[in-house]
Amino acid sequence: MSQRVYLDWNATAPLRREARDAMIAAMDQVGNPSSVHAEGRAAKSILETARRQVATALGADGADVIFLSGATEAAALGLAGRALKGGDIEHDAVAAWIEPSLPVDGDGRVTVDDPGDSVLQAANSETGVIQRLPEGLALTDATQVFGKRPFAFNWTGARMAIVSAHKLGGPKGVGALVMPRGTDLAAQIRGGGQEMGRRSGTENLIGIAGFGAAAQAAAADLDADRWAEIEKLRNILEEAVAEAAPEVKFMGKAAPRLPNTSCFSVPGWKGETQVMQMDLAGFAISAGSACSSGKVRESRVLRAMGADAATASGAIRVSLGLETTEEDVMRFAQTWARHRDKHRARAA
Repeated sequence: MSQRVYLDWNATAPLRREARDAMIAAMDQVGNPSSVHAEGRAAKSILETARRQVATALGADGADVIFLSGATEAAALGLAGRALKGGDIEHDAVAAWIEPSLPVDGDGRVTVDDPGDSVLQAANSETGVIQRLPEGLALTDATQVFGKRPFAFNWTGARMAIVSAHKLGGPKGVGALVMPRGTDLAAQIRGGGQEMGRRSGTENLIGIAGFGAAAQAAAADLDADRWAEIEKLRNILEEAVAEAAPEVKFMGKAAPRLPNTSCFSVPGWKGETQVMQMDLAGFAISAGSACSSGKVRESRVLRAMGADAATASGAIRVSLGLETTEEDVMRFAQTWARHRDKHRARAA
């Protein structure tokens, strides 16, 4: 049986060796970061080292990096109680707090008229489309772009940004809210006053240590231009898919995209069916549509881009990573093409 091929890096990236090593080291640290004795100070040192690592990798030197349980909690902390608007392409963690009233064009790009009252993601998880971030945004979701493309929070002029560790090879269950130093923000979880009074509760030291190490390693990969090779593989994949299925539609291809992301659709061939078929064949991918309470719903991102129902429901996302090889890509394309031929034969 062939080894499985993981092509769902936008959902979560495999844990980096650097993150694993940092987490194991942190496990041996007995102190609480809030304690003033030697053990506590040692734990605090691990915490603050990770904070510096994340800030440096994110281009947020001089900003406050608040550690939380993930980007979802970061979005809640940054957006709760605020009347902000955005496009209907934002991740559910952000969409839950905003009015989706900003226009989205056919390439997935959003027009922002009033940045101070708006949120805008840096890159979309489904299509990979990268946005032009206007100066003064209330918040940007940098979860997908962090570690894949050069990004500097200090250059965006945004008031806040959210990021998540597991998207760049850190552990699951830890993320951060980033903001200019001294920003007044009401805590949603109150108690001991940890994280500069913005998020009480003893910090997840092990996860945070892994986050810092992963962020540092991700920055080194960007400096080495490793994602340029992944973009070449993504292009090889799309060429192979287009040759096998001339009717295929690539979503957001005319816009700048993340180097690893391809979202494409064969209208009439359900995305969730493709995901199951590819899973049985040994490939992990995602559908462009999402499942909620066991019911399949169309991708609102693709619908916002003007895709019809058949196209939106037939979309899949293939997201590559630093461990992906050309053999992986070609094996997937060939396997997908065989299933597409079977679908056409059944539909005839």
